[in-house]
Amino acid sequence: MQVSDPAGAREPPGPPLIAALAAADRRLVVVATGGGSRGLSDLCTTPGSTAVVLEGLVPSAREAVDRLLGGRQEAYCSPRTARRLAITAWQRCLACGAAAESAIGAAVVASLRTVAAKRGPHRVIVAVQTLGSTATATLELEKGARSRGEEEDVAAGLLLGQIRAAVSPDAAAAVIPGLEPAERVEVETAAAPPEWQRLLCCASPAVCLAVGRTAAVAEPPAGRLVFPGSFDPLHDGHRTMARLAEEIAERPVEFELSIANVDKPLLDYHEIAARAAQFPDRTLWLTRAATFLEKTALFPGGTFVVGADTYLRLADPRYYGGSAEAAAAAVRTIAGRARGLIVFGRARDGEFADPARLDVPQPLRDLAFFVSEREFRMDISSTALRAARPAPPGG
Repeated sequence: MQVSDPAGAREPPGPPLIAALAAADRRLVVVATGGGSRGLSDLCTTPGSTAVVLEGLVPSAREAVDRLLGGRQEAYCSPRTARRLAITAWQRCLACGAAAESAIGAAVVASLRTVAAKRGPHRVIVAVQTLGSTATATLELEKGARSRGEEEDVAAGLLLGQIRAAVSPDAAAAVIPGLEPAERVEVETAAAPPEWQRLLCCASPAVCLAVGRTAAVAEPPAGRLVFPGSFDPLHDGHRTMARLAEEIAERPVEFELSIANVDKPLLDYHEIAARAAQFPDRTLWLTRAATFLEKTALFPGGTFVVGADTYLRLADPRYYGGSAEAAAAAVRTIAGRARGLIVFGRARDGEFADPARLDVPQPLRDLAFFVSEREFRMDISSTALRAARPAPPGG
């Protein structure tokens, strides 16, 4: 839900916020990508901060952000990147020993005044992740109205104010000092149902989203027709694959979205909600099954819909720590758990990769039903669709 809220006071670098965190028994990790790091300094120079601020990171270079998030970002001063950094901070908070209920991950990204004049807007974006919600606050600053130091004060105020809102959501929001009349903080909050919260903190292995209901499931029924993917976004290629797979298997497809990734942050609640909204009339499983081995364990006796790239990866040692032995063992396990694989080819550089001609171990070939180029060819990818989206200003 999008609302306007002049949230986030510029806290003095004294005890109020640290005291509030301590009183609520909360623990905090903060990521600041250069701009906005003054707020982290305010926190860490307050007496008593070491009891509640577990870690602070300042990945100011884009390469440092990429390393922290497991890959190149499509935009760096954007709500999505801020949220990814916030849930990374939340995960690091847990790794430092905080309970899921007490952990807060906060992140600030900013495009502020610098040596060269910026073509895009000056912006500050703060994201805060807790077990219960993902909140994003965006503030566009009037260009030329402040020095860099004054913009840093505003960024710090927004960061500290949003952390306070996570600790005391019912507290009256204070106004950031010195805002221009037209400047407003836009706050968007994605609150999570209990089932999503249990999934995020590993208390439940899967959540089933079917038409009209949401349920945490200890063990999905065996023998499903499962289409795993990131669906960022769901596109016509996915829809055609699902339709053909249903004709082949003679039962409905159930989609699976893992909120966990081997080398990237968890999906935040805003991201989960946005991707789940693409399946209003289909069954969608939310899981933490980041690898195909985990998926076959979660869906025993399942038939899986996969593309040629995924099919090749199932036996590639690079995805098993470089170990050929581990890859061979994984292939045996997959062959023992799965009922079948419906494999679709794809075009790459104008050439169609026929899945039937791929070099894979025999146990995987024995599982596979190959869909021919005549039956399915669609030169489309989620990566290309994301690249075609307009870039956020200042990103």
